[in-house]
Amino acid sequence: MVGPNFPVPRKGAGPYAFDNAVRRAGFPLVAGLDEAGRGACAGPLYAAAVVLGPTTRIAELADSKLLTAAVRERVEVRIKRSAVAWAVVAVDVEELDEVGLHRANLLAFRRAWQRLDPTPDYALCDGFVPGGLGRPELGVWKGDQVSASISAASVLAKCARDRHMTALHEDYPDYGFDVHKGYTTAAHRTALSAHGPCEIHRHRFITVRRAIREGAA
Repeated sequence: MVGPNFPVPRKGAGPYAFDNAVRRAGFPLVAGLDEAGRGACAGPLYAAAVVLGPTTRIAELADSKLLTAAVRERVEVRIKRSAVAWAVVAVDVEELDEVGLHRANLLAFRRAWQRLDPTPDYALCDGFVPGGLGRPELGVWKGDQVSASISAASVLAKCARDRHMTALHEDYPDYGFDVHKGYTTAAHRTALSAHGPCEIHRHRFITVRRAIREGAA
């Protein structure tokens, strides 16, 4: 179910104005949904959903990619303390390889939404809508820079995933997961060439498939 039209705030009005426009259209509880790890070739995909109150303002809140790790962690604590509701979920590598990245992303959004209590009236999703939420949904281009609730979801998802990837470094120290978090950097490609894929690499990614072929040659 796609959301109805509502007056879009003027450019520069800020991310809280976008969420408030949805509330003024008759949807008091607005949830933002975003993911982390979509572009990585190793590790799980994380998604988060966050409902902020209409007067909630969170210091330093922004798109998670624009914040340092230290600032993200501060903002994460503030979000969890002040949000009306929040949820974080993960889709593991086995399921990612089974269903594919895009479908896994949709599943993660739905699962995060289903964990929210109370159930929101409206979903603002970064990029695209998952469908099947039972409430109006709107995909927002660069949503983590446009909507405060999506920005909050981006912070929770990235913080949770970064911690998980850092912990996985203890089990797979040859790959540098604590540094690149599973994304395809030059150092990660070098480690893949030297050691081949490990259990948490996504076999659907061409970089990983190439490493498998090279190892078999």
